[in-house]
Amino acid sequence: MGHVLKLFLLFIAATVLHWAFMAVLGGAGVSLNVMLVFACAVCAYLPAQYGYPMAFLCGLFLDFFGVKLFGNNALTFTLCATMMYGLEKRLDFDAPAPQIISILAISLFAALFNLALLKFFAGFSAWTGFWPLFTGVVFNAILAPFVFWSVRIAFKRER
Repeated sequence: MGHVLKLFLLFIAATVLHWAFMAVLGGAGVSLNVMLVFACAVCAYLPAQYGYPMAFLCGLFLDFFGVKLFGNNALTFTLCATMMYGLEKRLDFDAPAPQIISILAISLFAALFNLALLKFFAGFSAWTGFWPLFTGVVFNAILAPFVFWSVRIAFKRER
């Protein structure tokens, strides 16, 4: 029960950070995704029975507030969780460099995959340009060590 409560509190913190960063940087066209970074951090430090549901719920939470294709974030976040569990066996996520590089790659995948899902299923493109995509991916990567650190401290490296 302690894990679920900690995950809930961290989810609330990630939601507030996501809202705050989007309120500040969203007007400038930056497509930052704190919820994705949080879901990946959970996958890096907790077993799959916590990581996959958390990734799905983070994506579903964003889908409820989105006006685009419902379910695209839930699917994308679940695929990103699968990638994180694949990387978790190969990288040491206690160091900042693997955190930054993996979030950089996963954020880029998530953005492009969401665009492809929208084009395929909804028939329209939500492409806002290269710079919003690039700056969002870079901000996610810069934010990663702080989010990973908070998840690692909260769970005291369970694995």
